[in-house]
Amino acid sequence: MRSDFAHQGGTVQYRSGAAPWGELMKIVMAIIKPFKLEEVRDALTAIGVHGLTVTEVKGYGRQKGHTEIYRGAEYAVSFLPKLKIEVAVNADVVDKVVEAIITAARTGQIGDGKIFVYSLDSAVRIRTGETDKDAL
Repeated sequence: MRSDFAHQGGTVQYRSGAAPWGELMKIVMAIIKPFKLEEVRDALTAIGVHGLTVTEVKGYGRQKGHTEIYRGAEYAVSFLPKLKIEVAVNADVVDKVVEAIITAARTGQIGDGKIFVYSLDSAVRIRTGETDKDAL
């Protein structure tokens, strides 16, 4: 299924729905410790990834939070601050991206995070109207 969207430079072919071209692009989403952001960004830049989205998130995994003492009282902290990094890349570089994130974000301690990879069906660069791989 295709839908056309007009923009200044002409018409954008926007694809929606599951289709064969969805395997050409991937989203790599990583949940990491906040102090590891610069190292991860530097590692991604070194392999040619120049754009990413960072969101401040809270959550927990196996560690299920921790306790803190504040003014003599103990408090349970259920959700720990993390950063979610999302990177849209061509499918052929996913392994390099995942390896770069693992190497840069790993501390060897509980709570280092997780990485998820999923398909990206379509992408459009708003400014130019470029689509799919050209928009990344």
